[in-house]
Amino acid sequence: MATWKRDFGSGLIVLVPLLVTVIVIAWVYGHLTRVPVPLGDIVITVGGADLNLTEPARVGLAVLIFVLLVFSVGYLMRTAVGRLFERSIDDLMNHLPGFRVIYNASKMAVETALSGTGELQKPVRLEVWNGLRMTAFKTGNRAPDGREILFLPTAPNITTGFVIEVEEDRYTEIEDDVEDALTRLLSAGFGEEDKTGAADLFGSDAGQQPGEVSVSELGDTDGAPDPTTDGGAADGAAPEGTTGEGSDEPPTTRSDG
Repeated sequence: MATWKRDFGSGLIVLVPLLVTVIVIAWVYGHLTRVPVPLGDIVITVGGADLNLTEPARVGLAVLIFVLLVFSVGYLMRTAVGRLFERSIDDLMNHLPGFRVIYNASKMAVETALSGTGELQKPVRLEVWNGLRMTAFKTGNRAPDGREILFLPTAPNITTGFVIEVEEDRYTEIEDDVEDALTRLLSAGFGEEDKTGAADLFGSDAGQQPGEVSVSELGDTDGAPDPTTDGGAADGAAPEGTTGEGSDEPPTTRSDG
């Protein structure tokens, strides 16, 4: 029972991420093929068979146009006109009920993904009350009174949290790096710092059969000599601590220390 559950769980851990990745790629590819790109049919002949490359070419062209558009808008944002254009879009979207929530959430998600962990410095453990500790991050900034400014994110949504000002003796620096601390927060505490494979995760001793134990090992464990070895009593020989028949020697005693 435990063996098939372990095998099934190990298979899910390996296959489910692959299936999700393939599904997402297929979904994106299917939507890109419907982008109205001005491109005619592309058919090539390979070995006497016609190979239609229209859809792959349309997807590649759509991706290329999107990349060029991103670079163009990014270059525009470096100018005063671009910053004014961005503020105008933000003001417009924030005045639209319902849309502003989607717009701000998506913008914050993109900013968090692109900024990465460069803006977050050393993670620390902050004691909030009565020995309860939470994971926070140094921002590298200080308040006017000299207190350290920390960012205390929520889990598993790290885009929200609290900006707090604390004394240096209120937190403790830890050995984790930023990536490990964020993994722990994003997984709601279930993530591990070390990568654990499927075999390691389900290869516990609970579902395994006990290994074989030889007779000599059992004898050593019980503290008794093994009768099959030289240290044990052979057939017809008197055990240690006794005398054989007709022996005039006094009995010997054994001291174990």
